[in-house]
Amino acid sequence: MNTPAQVPLITVTPLPAFSDNYIWCLQARDSNHVVIIDPGDAQPVLTYLQAEQRIPVAILITHHHWDHISGIKTLLETYPDLPVYGPAREAIPAMRYPLTHGDRVQIDALDINLQVIDVPGHTAGHIAYYCPGYLFCGDTLFANGCGKIFDGTLDQLADSLEKLAQLPAETRIYCTHEYTLDNIGFARWVEPDNPELLKREQREKQRRKQGHPTLPSTLALELKTNPFLRTQQPAVMTAASRQAGKPLQTHREIFAVLRRWKDTEYD
Repeated sequence: MNTPAQVPLITVTPLPAFSDNYIWCLQARDSNHVVIIDPGDAQPVLTYLQAEQRIPVAILITHHHWDHISGIKTLLETYPDLPVYGPAREAIPAMRYPLTHGDRVQIDALDINLQVIDVPGHTAGHIAYYCPGYLFCGDTLFANGCGKIFDGTLDQLADSLEKLAQLPAETRIYCTHEYTLDNIGFARWVEPDNPELLKREQREKQRRKQGHPTLPSTLALELKTNPFLRTQQPAVMTAASRQAGKPLQTHREIFAVLRRWKDTEYD
């Protein structure tokens, strides 16, 4: 995954949905065609397509939760030939192209090729889409956090985050919820003296005050501030061990304590 490659010329537009979701629309910079990622609500997408005179060419789904798939039916009523891609191990409405790890999605209209990465944990069949410079990871990796466990396992999620941490540091992280400030609050419980985290908090507060998304993040920033990617850092190990009441050493046991800590005492 660390092999250098040319970054495609695409732009990514966030469409807010519900209280804190983002639907991502990918567009080539010299085209009016778009790819829609995780349309939990069709209306923001239809409004955007009409206002910007865009033509959708594909829907990509990361996992089966309702706030990522509920807009598919309505979008297909307007665009019946729109192909739907999604995880092979999950039930996705109208999915024509089931995907597993290592598959590739070629979008000719945008001249991009997306690599499929299995990232189970939040759900059992969760996938992410990657091309050089861009990662669309659904609810697996969040800005300063990670997804809760639903029908996946802690071990799966820990392994998935380790996998994503191996991508190039400049990779932009496009997750699907505006959870950043809340996640920073927990991260400060874990690493209250992390200077990069304190700087990030001020920067993200200003963004939100101005009405801007805190996303995308970058993997480089996550490696400096996200406790779930920093399980081998001494401060994180110490905090998790203190929370557990015993010394912890391995990535998996530290990750498990962090995830349960956030679930039971912070959220």
